[in-house]
Order: sequence, then structure tokens, then C-alpha cells
Amino acid sequence: MRRLLLLSGSIVFLDTMFFAALTPLLPHYANRFDLTKTGAGVLAAAYATGVLVAAIPSGIAAVRFGVKRVAVAAMVIMAATTVTFGFADSVALLDAARFAQGIASACAWTAALTWLLAAAARDRRGEMIGTVLGVAIFGALFGPVVGGVAAVTSTGIAFSVVGAGALAVAFWALATDAPPPREAQPLGVLWRSLRERRIVAGIWLVALPALMFGTLSVLAPLRLSALGFGAIAIGAVYLVSAGLEAALSPVVGRVSDRRGRRLPITIGLVASAIVAALLPWPRWGVVLAAVVVAAGLSFGMFWAPAMSLLTDTGEDLGLDHAMAFALVNLAWAPGQALGAAAGGAVAHATSDAVPYLALSGACLLTLVAVRRG
Repeated sequence: MRRLLLLSGSIVFLDTMFFAALTPLLPHYANRFDLTKTGAGVLAAAYATGVLVAAIPSGIAAVRFGVKRVAVAAMVIMAATTVTFGFADSVALLDAARFAQGIASACAWTAALTWLLAAAARDRRGEMIGTVLGVAIFGALFGPVVGGVAAVTSTGIAFSVVGAGALAVAFWALATDAPPPREAQPLGVLWRSLRERRIVAGIWLVALPALMFGTLSVLAPLRLSALGFGAIAIGAVYLVSAGLEAALSPVVGRVSDRRGRRLPITIGLVASAIVAALLPWPRWGVVLAAVVVAAGLSFGMFWAPAMSLLTDTGEDLGLDHAMAFALVNLAWAPGQALGAAAGGAVAHATSDAVPYLALSGACLLTLVAVRRG
């Protein structure tokens, strides 16, 4: 079990490392290619768009071809797209590489988590998911560092190293035993599950933090840059945020196993509503950096209990774990893409306060719905 946990964690570690590497590089690409907030949002959203496109196909592939084959294919695609992103010399190629990386990400997460939960007891799912998420967030610790190093050295060299790591994990997955492919599950089972209120609630509780993180990933680096933070300093802010979130995630998972999914979700909603309302106002970089760190902790409290809710409910309805995690991708991707693209566009047309306050209001409305059961 420990070996499988390490493998699953390594797969998502590499994925989130590359995903987070763009954060400190966003001002660099905005200046190099003369991107507006809308253009920067499109670049950030391309990854999530790829996840959305591959969400359901990744679940079907994991069932039909087996989690091992899907995980290996995801790592190979990730290696190729990461290197391409490092050497890209146009916005179109950057967007295309980021989109393909999102496709690889959907396959990687579905395969890794399905592989892990096939061997985990139901009463430890929150802990297992929280642990893998902690490792994934730990990958996000290194992403801004990689991005910061790439900004002052060479994006080609930095991302080539990440690509080599993805190939190494592909070989590791190839040498690991995995459950055999299963009979394909009719898509009708998936669509019928969407009528279940707990499934819809789980999807929204994955989509909401994705919306918030997507908006934060575009607006916060640009605002920090305007307040005098360079790529290394922005990377350091996200390093601290991800480090604290990585430590918190397994704890939240254990709490959700023992006290129920509602408690950590409620705490996360209250904290997120407050922090989102504070984000537009700091006028000093250090103060904004502290609020960004608090935002990462608050927004990240949803992941483990929401994913556990989806997998528990999906199993009760006869839904394969791979299809349940396909729903996670289906929920996360539009939230992340909309948060990045629409959040950037709305802020460009009005101010940063408008998207942040709208998200704070969404948290409060969701809190009311959660407390009503």
C-alpha cells in the first residue's frame, strides 16, 4: 500500500509542479508577448480546458484499458508537452502545449487515484485522498520554484528536467502491479448519477475552490508584480502557501473520515468567504502576500472532503471509481478555466474587487445550502 501511495503521489506531484510553475512566469509571458489580463487568463485556462475535454474519456480509458496503461500514457504525454512548453516561442504554441498538458493531467489524476482507492478501505478514503493531495500540493511547492528558476535562467532547461522526471515515473508505473482492465461501464450510469443530490453537491464543492484558485492564479501574481514583487518573490509566496496547504490536507482528510464531510467543508466556506472579500484591498505587497497564503489554506480545505463525498456516493450508486474521479475532473476543469479566463476578463473590464467579491458571495450562498443539508 505504501509503494502504491508513493507512486500515486509521484504522478500527481509532477502534474501539479508543472501546473504551478506558470504562476511566477505569468508576468514574464505577459510582458514578452504583450498579454492583457484576458490573454493571461486564456493561457492559464488552457490547461483546465484540456482537463475538461479529457475528463470523461479518462474515466472510460481507465476502466477499459486499465489504470497502469492510462498512467503511463499520461506521463509520456506530460513529458512531451512540458518540454514543448519550455521551448515555445509563440503564444499559440504555449496555449497548445498547456492544453495538451491538461489532457495528460486528467488521465494522470483519474488513473492514480483510482489505482490507489482500489486498495484502500472505505473508512480511510478521506485520509488517502488527503495524503495524495498533500503530496500534489507539495509538488505545487516546487512549481513556483521551477518557474522562478526558469525566469532567470532558461525555460527550456528547467522544463526539460521536469519532462525527464515524468518519463522516470512512467517507467516506475510500468513496473508496478495493477488491477486488470474491467468491463466498460455504460455512460448511462454516469448520467443517472448526476440526478443524485449528493453527487451534484460534491461536483459543486470541487468546482467552487477551482473557481477561486483559477481567479487567484491570474490576479494575484499580476497584482504582486505591480506592487514590486519579482518572479522569485512571487514564487516564494506560493511556496509558503502550498507548503502550509500540503501539511493541512491529510489532517482535513482524517477529520472528514472521523467527523463527517460537512465539518471541514463548513470551515472552508467561512474562511474562504472572508479571505476572498479581503483580497482586492491590500496596497502593500507584504500584506497581499499574507492574504494570498491565507487564501490557499482556505480554498484548499474543500478538496479532500468533496472528493471523498463524490467517491462514497458514486460507489453507493454503483459507479466505478474511475468514473467518479472523472466527475472530479469534470467539476474542477470548468471551475479552474472559468476562474482564470473570466476572472481575468472581468477584472480587466472593471477591477479585481468584482470577481473576488462575487466569489465571496458564492461561498456564503453555498454555506447556507450546506447548513440546510
